[in-house]
Amino acid sequence: MPSIFAIEFTLPDSSGEEASPFLSEYAPQGWEEVNGAVSTVYRVHFPERDSAGEFGRSVMARWPGISVIVREKEKEDWAMSWKDFFVPVSCGERFEILPPWLSDQADPNLTPIVIEPKVAFGTGHHPTTALCLECIAALHNTDGVEGMRFLDLGTGSGILAIGLALLGLNGLGLDIDPDAIPCAVENGQVNGVSKNVSFAVGTMDCLQPGELFHVIVANILSGPLIELAPSILPHLEPGGLLILSGILADQAERVAQAYVHLGLAEPEILIRGEWSALRFSEVGL
Repeated sequence: MPSIFAIEFTLPDSSGEEASPFLSEYAPQGWEEVNGAVSTVYRVHFPERDSAGEFGRSVMARWPGISVIVREKEKEDWAMSWKDFFVPVSCGERFEILPPWLSDQADPNLTPIVIEPKVAFGTGHHPTTALCLECIAALHNTDGVEGMRFLDLGTGSGILAIGLALLGLNGLGLDIDPDAIPCAVENGQVNGVSKNVSFAVGTMDCLQPGELFHVIVANILSGPLIELAPSILPHLEPGGLLILSGILADQAERVAQAYVHLGLAEPEILIRGEWSALRFSEVGL
């Protein structure tokens, strides 16, 4: 049976502020934290031994002398272990994120998004995913969103694309990680939105020139968001909505200015803990 590889390392609390920026760059698919009295255990899962080893070497280079543990689990055992701590998450007073084994416990007052926890990033537990879903949820009260087109860049599990599709939009989810796309497709099927959203491996350069989207969501990292600004904006419908996240709070202004410099108005900046999201909209979408 295929395996999942986990890299585990422990840092003292004095190094905690350095961990999140490092992990957001080297483990954008997400990670686990187990807080102790004076230290924190960090655990990151990888589908391949080589990628796990590369990450482990990066950890040891960043914090020389710490112990890095590699654990191998069968995929089935790893997936089952999620059930010990995965709880529903509500986002934006509109959505509730649940795993399949809790789908029968959905809040009747919220729209359920059922996500199978796998390697792809996006279960609603990370603040950046929750912030994006809060921005998406606000579209529920906007007239005329049904039938609008969206782009979800860095789709991961497909959670943001699914949320948009459940509001009546149609669109495309892209990710550079080939392992993410089967997860996103499966989650789209489970949530009944396969006709509204398609998923593919790729980034902005796979779009047709002049192809426009009313809503673009990109939950990746600050560096790529800045680099991709000149590629993203030509595909945003005039007056459309742009939601950016995967951004540490102290990086928000720098990312915002990369897009303001290209002609967008100043965004609304949403903060949750040490993470932020930017919401650019000129027409109240």
